[in-house]
Amino acid sequence: MVYVCCRKSSQVKMADQSLLSESALGWSIFTLVFLVILAFCWVYIRKYQSRQESEVISTITAICALAVALITSALLPVDIFLVSYMKYPNGTYKGWAENNETRGQIEDTVLYAYYSLYSIILFCVFLWIPFVYFYYEEKDDDNTDKCLQVKNALKYTTGFIIVCTALLLIGAFVPLEAPPNQSATQWEKMQYLFEELGNKHGLPALSFSISSLTLIGMLAVITYTAYGMSVLPLNLIKGTRSVVYERLENTEDIEEVEHQIEKLKAKCEDGRPLSSRDRRNLQEFEVKLQVLQRRGRHLEIAESHCCTKVGSALRPLKILMGIFFILVALLFVVALFISNLDKALHSAGISSGFMVFGTNLTNPLNELLLTLQPVFPLDYILITVITMYFVFTSMAGIRNMGIWFFWIRLYKIRPKRTRPQALLFLCMILLLIVLHTSYMIYSLAPQYVMYGSQRYLLQSLGPKGSPTLGNTTTETTRNCDADAPQDECTVTRSYLFLHKFWFFSTIYYFGNWVFIAVFLIGLVVSCCKGKRSVIQGEVEADDSDMSEDEYIH
Repeated sequence: MVYVCCRKSSQVKMADQSLLSESALGWSIFTLVFLVILAFCWVYIRKYQSRQESEVISTITAICALAVALITSALLPVDIFLVSYMKYPNGTYKGWAENNETRGQIEDTVLYAYYSLYSIILFCVFLWIPFVYFYYEEKDDDNTDKCLQVKNALKYTTGFIIVCTALLLIGAFVPLEAPPNQSATQWEKMQYLFEELGNKHGLPALSFSISSLTLIGMLAVITYTAYGMSVLPLNLIKGTRSVVYERLENTEDIEEVEHQIEKLKAKCEDGRPLSSRDRRNLQEFEVKLQVLQRRGRHLEIAESHCCTKVGSALRPLKILMGIFFILVALLFVVALFISNLDKALHSAGISSGFMVFGTNLTNPLNELLLTLQPVFPLDYILITVITMYFVFTSMAGIRNMGIWFFWIRLYKIRPKRTRPQALLFLCMILLLIVLHTSYMIYSLAPQYVMYGSQRYLLQSLGPKGSPTLGNTTTETTRNCDADAPQDECTVTRSYLFLHKFWFFSTIYYFGNWVFIAVFLIGLVVSCCKGKRSVIQGEVEADDSDMSEDEYIH
């Protein structure tokens, strides 16, 4: 008896130790990624930040917000890894995961991580970033009253807080299901709503708020990510123009403009008055000459810079990377098209949010991830690369397009001369894009994002006899899907946030079609464009002399 108890206790200890080791493996990878992300965010913000207008508070805010965006995107692969690592490839649970309570603890850990990161995103979007933005906007050289700056910034930020509160209340108290007793009094119905809110730990409130922000993120994905996925690979393939040829061309343009200016000034020396048109032309030529002279200085620096020479030596590698990225982008678009087509053909329609349980059409990306399952950790590396690819193509799209409000260009993103307000906008847009990225990846590989590499044992009857005979029952291993028994497969926690409200899923479905169309249009436009200048975006007509000196030094 004592021996049996000791043996059971040793098995429990071994299971607990295995649980700790498995969880530690997943979270240690996440911690390593976290440190790499922080280092990248610091380098990225410092690269584009204007040294002339930079402030500590805006720099810290931009770095932290960008880090939150990247860390949130890195949580999805961890979520998939943890649910997948609960089972062996043969479909049986590992010793430490056989208990439902143990699996629930791991799921709750991931769920609380989502809670924390999504709450931080709400805090950044509705309070922190708006406050810092308006605080900087209220800054005036003539007014050094910090208290007045804080007061005005809080006044404008209040509007964002009201919107956030309204979204949380709507998500908390709008029931997804009708009360069981339809003849109940109004007080009993209200009591039912509060009980539901407590039982679900506020999940609908947070999910509704995040889904509302995801709608805005969908617009940013359609605008920036779709364009970035086409322009980034083609820029790598086409490369840049020759800096020597550009300098020669720029010198010829300077000589031509100087000749036009001399002709107009010669009229004044001859005593002939200049017409209003000539005066306007003279001003335009002088501005153009200043821009060309700045351009010449930048080209001279670029020609002697070591990065230009290294870039020329790595030209074959850039072409290979561009080809790889364009193939990945085309794979994404094909997978997204098949997924949407599957929903259009086999879902219950708009009222269900175009939900499809399982895959009825062969999705290449989903099949690729499932094929890579036996070779650990190739599938997790691929899903991580996919997630990061979406984020970095979004950053490339914002960098190339700038920040727009409809047809009005608000800010430019340029190395060493990006205003603090533009960096804050950039980070806010990336936060919204990351929220929609999870749904995009689910659309690309729905079965894998829901269940990861989990498999389960399916018992079926043999060709001879009845199920009561042990030798007539066969067991086959299948990938987890919607038809699997509930206790055999664990759904990722991200799925809870993605499909809580059917009407959001419906809007995302139509947004995917628009994304595909915008990507194809951007691909055609990028193909028609010529090579970029080696100093693309560094010289603009509205640059000041101070910003020019700042860049050169």
